[in-house]
Amino acid sequence: MSGVNEIRSTFLEYFARNGHEVVASGPLVPRNDPTLMFTNAGMVQFKNVFTGLEKLPYSTATTSQKCVRAGGKHNDLDNVGYTARHHTFFEMLGNFSFGDYFKENAIELAWKLVTKEFGLPEEKLLVTVYSEDEEAATFWKKIAGLPDQRIIRIGTSDNFWAMGDSGPCGPCSEIFYDHGEGIPGGPPGSPDEDGDRFIEIWNLVFMQYEQIAGGPRLDLPRPSIDTGMGLERIAAVLQGVHNNYDIDLFKALIHASEEATGVGSTPETVASHRIIADHLRASSFLIADGVLPSNEGRGYVLRRIMRRAMRHAHLLGSEEPLLYRLVGTLAHEMGQAYPELIRAQSLITETLRLEEARFRKTLARGLSLLDEATTSLEKGDNLDGETAFKLYDTYGFPYDLTEDALKARGIGVDRSGFETAMERQRAEARANWAGSGEAATEAVWFGLREKVGATEFLGYSAARTVASVVALVADGVEAAALKAGAEGCVIVNQTPFYGESGGQVGDTGEIRWSGGRFKVSDTQKKAGGLFVHYGVVEDGTLEVGAEVEMVVDAGRRGAISSNHSATHLLHEALREVLGTHVAQKGSLVTPERLRFDFSHTMPVTPEQIETIEALANGIILQDAPVSTRLMAVDDAISEGAMALFGEKYGDEVRVVSMGTAIEGEKAGKPYSVELCGGIHVGRTGEIGLVRVVQEGAVAAGVRRIEALTGATARRYLTDQEKRLKDIASALKVPVSDALDRVQALIEERRKLERDLAETRKKLAMGGSAGGDEIKDVGGVKFLGKVAEGISPKDLKGLVDEGKKQIGSGVVAMIGVAEDGKAGVVVGVTDDLKDRISAVDLVRAAAEALGGKGGGGRPDMAQAGGPDGSKAQAAIETIEKGLLAPAAV
Repeated sequence: MSGVNEIRSTFLEYFARNGHEVVASGPLVPRNDPTLMFTNAGMVQFKNVFTGLEKLPYSTATTSQKCVRAGGKHNDLDNVGYTARHHTFFEMLGNFSFGDYFKENAIELAWKLVTKEFGLPEEKLLVTVYSEDEEAATFWKKIAGLPDQRIIRIGTSDNFWAMGDSGPCGPCSEIFYDHGEGIPGGPPGSPDEDGDRFIEIWNLVFMQYEQIAGGPRLDLPRPSIDTGMGLERIAAVLQGVHNNYDIDLFKALIHASEEATGVGSTPETVASHRIIADHLRASSFLIADGVLPSNEGRGYVLRRIMRRAMRHAHLLGSEEPLLYRLVGTLAHEMGQAYPELIRAQSLITETLRLEEARFRKTLARGLSLLDEATTSLEKGDNLDGETAFKLYDTYGFPYDLTEDALKARGIGVDRSGFETAMERQRAEARANWAGSGEAATEAVWFGLREKVGATEFLGYSAARTVASVVALVADGVEAAALKAGAEGCVIVNQTPFYGESGGQVGDTGEIRWSGGRFKVSDTQKKAGGLFVHYGVVEDGTLEVGAEVEMVVDAGRRGAISSNHSATHLLHEALREVLGTHVAQKGSLVTPERLRFDFSHTMPVTPEQIETIEALANGIILQDAPVSTRLMAVDDAISEGAMALFGEKYGDEVRVVSMGTAIEGEKAGKPYSVELCGGIHVGRTGEIGLVRVVQEGAVAAGVRRIEALTGATARRYLTDQEKRLKDIASALKVPVSDALDRVQALIEERRKLERDLAETRKKLAMGGSAGGDEIKDVGGVKFLGKVAEGISPKDLKGLVDEGKKQIGSGVVAMIGVAEDGKAGVVVGVTDDLKDRISAVDLVRAAAEALGGKGGGGRPDMAQAGGPDGSKAQAAIETIEKGLLAPAAV
């Protein structure tokens, strides 16, 4: 046994055989400790278990935990590559007891592992214990048979672990390996302990006390065990090498670096190859866990790690981006143990390639400008802060890179001058913001953004996390606390809540703390990266500085994600069916439905909708993974990614791909590829299905579809099916015959309506009463009739029939509808149309009916009015018109 993968599996299998639950590594971004930038120890994911806040279904566990120490309190970055055992990323093997076994069993398990399973010679091992922990010393004598001279008592904090100023704590016992007299250095506790001869390989923490803040140290009711063994360190020991960078894993990565650069490892180049290998691991695992390069927070630390490796690739003479070409080797070496590397390989590759391509431009330009600015400086001089700021602000050359580049020449940088220039720029930005219209009404967000920094968004990989409250706002101003019943806004250092943007609505959920709860009703992004959680305090009092649990409404988030991913699939299906002219013109993604506006000039036919649905649902049935990459916006668009309407893109963009095209030019390639910062499902199958429920026009050349997905779509279809069954039941036919029966009923109704219309016309033309008979009005025959229930379109036919009856004269027909409104048609026979105008007569009748206007030809005209009760008066008005001189 010597390979890293074999050592890891041996460790985990050993403890599994001894009753421990094998627990997967927690993410590098802690979900339960907002004070940590990165997970830096094996016990981090179990912190709440040790403090009693969380209960697990098991009482013992073992892990191989991913760790990063490259920012904040634990920062090993500058030492990496130049020492034998410093790393930015490392794996911590550990076993844990949560109130189960304690010192004796922990020591026995540890001793048997290192001497029996790993086969280390007992004479090469020695241990340390806390000077007051005689119990541990006694167990080491009893179990391992170690003499007193190989049980070293240490009275400092090196052998007493504490979580903080208060909380669980306890003594430690460390196992050391003696590399032999050929290596300089003395045993722990000696003046030469910093040498490399005696190397700590395992630390056993006996968590047995609770430290009361400013008070006594009390016994814990259930003492626990927390151990940590660096995988790289134990691998070096088991592989017979003194330097961690000589183990099989690093040898493979360094060899890949040598092959890619064409430069072998020499005393002058070995540090650069080691830095590249180490930083490749750290960068890749951070990206896989959702961290992307940025200018703040975790993203800034990642960018520093990446750029440090990239600068050493440059020093090795690599003229093209290097790191992304090594991702395959890393995935081969570690992907089996950490499948997230495989899942995120495309994202890691593209992120590294993009960052290095941009960094090389920055590096070349910055170094050239730096050379010009420092030609007159000598060793011991300082570059002025204004110049350093100009390099940073105008040319994107980071301050720490300026320091690093000048260090070799013995030239410093005026840090205070740099900070003064930076503050001047912030003051100018504040002044510009305060006077910018709408921005002025939300100046509080700009001030907070500058004061507390951008919120770290963790929502791509988590729906809950722990955070620190950095600011509270009530009634538009900062507040120190929000009491029960108060409405306000909460800003935290990190959040899983998505802030509304790109058509996707903001997340809702809860913010919880001991004794309190804040109901989040909406989340918005303000001032370029400040996530603002709107809501009300339902219980307790929330104060600035409180540690809280952020819990997204996961069900609502899932529905939103399904609708958002379905929007992408429908977009591509629309382009496939309607044409590539289709482009997004707006969208709304809510938990209930999706709305998608697109460019198209004609209605989408039912047959086209059916095809579009079928295409989208075909990709859903593929259950294909939804992948995300970080790319340069120009590169992404040139590769076919669609930019969405209304989105503002920076130099770097998230590219979301899903599904595989089956036919056409894209066959075998990703079906949908879009630039998008929203949250999506992990696999297309999670969408369930998509159903288009509405299509219509919203503007000239813009159409809109609305659709449902998942459970909402299923409920919709179930409801539609129930309606169909109810219709079939009412028709007393099977569902399969319902359409035929409805069509038959429609035809029957049409026939009845035709028959009824004919009957009414016959009744209207038959018989006479009062003013309905043919009259002689001023020497002109006149037939005027009022008919109930005759539609306006049938009046013309009645008038034509009347003109035939009278031969020569004028016919007027008024039809009164059920709603009381009336229509009137006047006809004049051809022999009279030159001296009697049907248009003039119909307008007079319309006025009598309470209407206005009317029109037609001299021989036939029509009009209407709202008051059918005046129909007889309208007939009389026409008669009077015939008696007027103009009519005769």
